[in-house]
Amino acid sequence: MLWLVFLYISRHVKLGVKSMADEQEIMCKLESIKEIRNKTLQMEKIKSRLKAEFEALESEERHLKEYKQEMDLLLQEKMAHVEELRLIHADINVMENTIKQSENDLNKLLESTRRLHDEYKPLKEHVDALRMTLGLQRLPDLCEEEEKLSLERACHVTSKFTEMHPYALCAKPRAGPGTPKSQNVSRMNEERENKWSSAAHNSFS
Repeated sequence: MLWLVFLYISRHVKLGVKSMADEQEIMCKLESIKEIRNKTLQMEKIKSRLKAEFEALESEERHLKEYKQEMDLLLQEKMAHVEELRLIHADINVMENTIKQSENDLNKLLESTRRLHDEYKPLKEHVDALRMTLGLQRLPDLCEEEEKLSLERACHVTSKFTEMHPYALCAKPRAGPGTPKSQNVSRMNEERENKWSSAAHNSFS
């Protein structure tokens, strides 16, 4: 459109220029038209660049939003693993103390077993002596009656089990009441307490 105006003015200049003042006015108008055209082209280029920059800005905003969402998910996963590790350490702590307590109970039972053996041995010797006076055979020893009643076997099993679990000797302090426990730990504790109560009851009977 500007070129048509330029051609029209040029033709008008060639055909109808009558004075120097008119010619200068026309030249000024031509220069203005040329400047308008150059500035308009410059504006179009800047406008095109602005459009590209806005598109890049919107794209980068979308990417930033996705990055933040991914970071939130990673932080949630991290906290879940931290909590899982905390629970595992708490269960290990409880299990170490449970093993230590179980070994203490095992030693108490072993001591009680030795004491019962010490009480049984002189009674059996006295009974065997009385039976011999009557011409009767002596009674069989405990290990002859049943292998599991042998004191040597009980000591061997106890020492072997203790050697297999040396880490129980350096257990941490017992966890507080708010510490979570696994179901296996609780079940083992209940079974151990029931056996200890039963053994104590039988020793007093």
